[in-house]
Amino acid sequence: MKTVYHKADSRGHADHGWLNSYHTFSFAGYQNSERNHFGVLRVLNDDTVSQGMGFGTHPHRDMEIISIPLEGDLEHKDSMGTEAVIRKGEIQVMSAGTGIMHSEYNKNKDVPVKFLQIWVFPRELNVTPRYDQKNIKENEKINDFQQILSPDKNDEGVWIHQDAWFNLASFTKGNEKNYILNKKDNGVYAFVLKGSAKIGDRVLNERDGLGIWDTQNFHIEAVEDTEILLMEVPMELPSYLK
Repeated sequence: MKTVYHKADSRGHADHGWLNSYHTFSFAGYQNSERNHFGVLRVLNDDTVSQGMGFGTHPHRDMEIISIPLEGDLEHKDSMGTEAVIRKGEIQVMSAGTGIMHSEYNKNKDVPVKFLQIWVFPRELNVTPRYDQKNIKENEKINDFQQILSPDKNDEGVWIHQDAWFNLASFTKGNEKNYILNKKDNGVYAFVLKGSAKIGDRVLNERDGLGIWDTQNFHIEAVEDTEILLMEVPMELPSYLK
């Protein structure tokens, strides 16, 4: 098993006043040649948007974009006519494909919104743009893995144009579980949302990240009550990026 460890305070940081963002991988003004991506996982931003503020209308294409609110309400509008509010306990996905315009705002005037912004390279270019969001709170699991994303539109959670599987893991202190990868050549990027957990001989604390590959399974043990996001993705980049 191979691993790469990213301590929380080693991430890139940008404070724009209305937006406070931590970047696990190179993004905007933060450029780190050793942290451009983990397999097809291109962006993992930990964003806090101030009251009533947000990202104005801007374009995307050929990227799978996932948003997971952690606190507050995120308002979405796009060029497909979608108008939606995404809250904690939900997941949003947007396949940018041939091109899309969208905006994301903090719907509330009194509290900030915190969310993860995640980008994944799709397996192919020029797909038809699409939007979806799902309630993941109603199927929440304790001391087990809850799948929230996959390549299969008939599976649990949302789906994307990539052989990727995301799971949320909520463990109470002392509980442990073995994660088995869905595909042989995939890797997993584990990102701790709360608490601390041990993977292999590494203890991860809040907002630490650990990339894991060249293995078919690994063991997670909760050092304390813990929430972890597991992002299983292909390690090989698609042919259009080679």
